[in-house]
Amino acid sequence: MPLDPIYLATAIEVVTRAGAIQAAHFGKLQHIEKKGDIDLVTEVDLEIERMFRALVAERFPSHRILAEEFGAGTEGEAGSRYCWLFDPVDGTTNYAHGMPIFCSSLALEIDGRVEVAAVFDPSRQELFTAERGGGARLNGVPLRVSASEQLIDSMLCTGFPYNVHAIVEEIVGLFAEFVGRARAVRRLGSAAIDLCYVGAGRLDGFWERLLSPWDIAAGALIVEEAGGKVTGFDGGLFTPRSGEIVASNGRIHDAMLDTIAKYRSRKRTE
Repeated sequence: MPLDPIYLATAIEVVTRAGAIQAAHFGKLQHIEKKGDIDLVTEVDLEIERMFRALVAERFPSHRILAEEFGAGTEGEAGSRYCWLFDPVDGTTNYAHGMPIFCSSLALEIDGRVEVAAVFDPSRQELFTAERGGGARLNGVPLRVSASEQLIDSMLCTGFPYNVHAIVEEIVGLFAEFVGRARAVRRLGSAAIDLCYVGAGRLDGFWERLLSPWDIAAGALIVEEAGGKVTGFDGGLFTPRSGEIVASNGRIHDAMLDTIAKYRSRKRTE
């Protein structure tokens, strides 16, 4: 049965409204707090999430919400088939430092599977959307992953978790492994944008672990619907709550998994 179009329309409304709020406050932040040693939260994160929760409560009172700043909250009905996964500002550290690489990311799970996704980058006025089985789009134009066949011809991307100081050797070690095999490796600071760029063919692959569901749920569906492949680090089934992701154009996926496996195997014997 086709999805009710109100779900995608709502996702688009939320992320574009979030983008307007982000743009209005960009470079003018008054309150930046720390949730951890390097994990920041701004008044914009909180304002956007409150806007989102109020909208869902009014429009879909039975739906559950899982979002970055207020967690699972108290909205919705226990056992509801519907759960919204929302990151009000993905790339908060960039945003707080005045670097224009950030977005708002929203996905809707139905019966535990992501069915709708929307990511909006206000700096570039780029709206990435996807519906399961309906393809992925950028500002309404269909997306397609890249055609790169080998890692040496590929540009990859990754991110560093907020506890990076505790696991520097592991994070940097795997980064170096990919640097030695790929054409280039980047670190942009927004997992949602990274994944959208894989879907758009700007990047050929992305990997990261220790992520939250709201970081990757929307972007993963966009990659899949653009013709790419998404798995866990071991090549198994991807779920947003697994905390890890390997996403690619599909053609280099096995090579990415092989790189991870060989690095881990070598570290176990050292």
